[in-house]
Order: sequence, then C-alpha cells, then structure tokens
Amino acid sequence: MTTAAPVVATPNPFKIGLTFKAASGFDAEWITPTVFGGSADEVAQRTVDLIAALKEYGVIELASKAAEYTRGQYKGATAAAKTAPKRFEGGKVVSSGGGAHGGDVECVHGPRTYRSGGTWEAMFCPAREKSEQCPPAWKDKKTGRFVVKG
Repeated sequence: MTTAAPVVATPNPFKIGLTFKAASGFDAEWITPTVFGGSADEVAQRTVDLIAALKEYGVIELASKAAEYTRGQYKGATAAAKTAPKRFEGGKVVSSGGGAHGGDVECVHGPRTYRSGGTWEAMFCPAREKSEQCPPAWKDKKTGRFVVKG
C-alpha cells in the first residue's frame, strides 16, 4: 500500500501589521490587525479592503464604545481615575487631575512609585528593566509637585 506524501502549505511570505486608534488620546483603544498575502500587491489590496470594511461596519467606533462600557462596569475604579483622563504633554504622560501627588506622577510605563529618603522625595518609573526606565520625578519643595528635571 502506497501513501501520498503530505502536502505542506507554505505561509504567505508577505504581511503588514496595522494600528488603528479609536481616538487621538493616549488612552484610546487600539485595533491591530495583520494582513497576509502571497505577494506585495495582494497584501496592499487586502489592506485597502480591510480599511474599507472597518469604515463601512464602524469597527473602530464599536471597539471604542465596547471599551468605554467595559471600563464603566469596573467597580474598582476610583472616581479620580474616571474623571481624570491621561494625556501627552511634552513627550510624557500626565494626568489631568493630579491625584494625591501633583505633577509628573505617571510616565509612559504607568503610575510612578513614590519613594523618600529623609531629605528627598521622588516618583520612580515602574518599568522592570532599568535601561527602559524614565527619569525620576523629584519633589519640588517650593511647589510640592513632582517634576522630571531635564
């Protein structure tokens, strides 16, 4: 009895990753589809088709509304978190509200960690790798706000 050799499907050699944001703010939802194809022309055409379909069916708007609904259902969120959206300012993420500490209390990696050492107070980047950490925000004794000195 002879058996035929299995057919091995080769993956599409061309792909493009896209990122669509639901809004202009830092905290906007992202949709990140990947388009595959057997040729560059096929990937380009499929990308155009995908963008047209996302627009036609309102996918970005639906994703934004679904995420907003989900955030509204989260009972652990504080009132400050709900009312103080984050934004970019001078290349850094800043909070509109300020919270318990004012100033640069967040960075691109999230909320900074408070530390003090007797005569100083600072907020440090939460990134795990030291090489990826943002500069610390030191407390300005005159204003009481945390500031990244540059």
